[in-house]
Amino acid sequence: MLRKSLLAAACATIATTAYAHDEKPLAEAPAGAPYVKVSDVLPLPEFIPGLGTLYVDPATLPAGPFLAYDRDGQLSATVYMTPLEDLQNGVSFDGLHIGSHSVATTDIYYNAGHPGVDVPHAHVVLFHDEGAKARLAE
Repeated sequence: MLRKSLLAAACATIATTAYAHDEKPLAEAPAGAPYVKVSDVLPLPEFIPGLGTLYVDPATLPAGPFLAYDRDGQLSATVYMTPLEDLQNGVSFDGLHIGSHSVATTDIYYNAGHPGVDVPHAHVVLFHDEGAKARLAE
């Protein structure tokens, strides 16, 4: 019962944080300042299959959020990249923003590292609508 209560409290906190910003300016690419296009600052392709075109506020690295846009420039997902070593050492990534208040599905998976987040980390991907995952895969 305590576990369910803690989960409910955590969800309420996340929901409060999520609604604390205006999502409309982020709905279409390019994301405005302070976000930068990841492919402009790192040796990564402009469109990464499965993640799309990514924008990030450099001050929020490594966790993000990374805003993921489909080929039509529509915000399709919010991605977090949390280093496994940090999580194992008790580091918390609190108050992370989201690109959109709507979340249809979530994927969490391991990544061995890539430019920008060179260490092993977890990708947490919040897809903002039912078709988002398919659009980002193309």
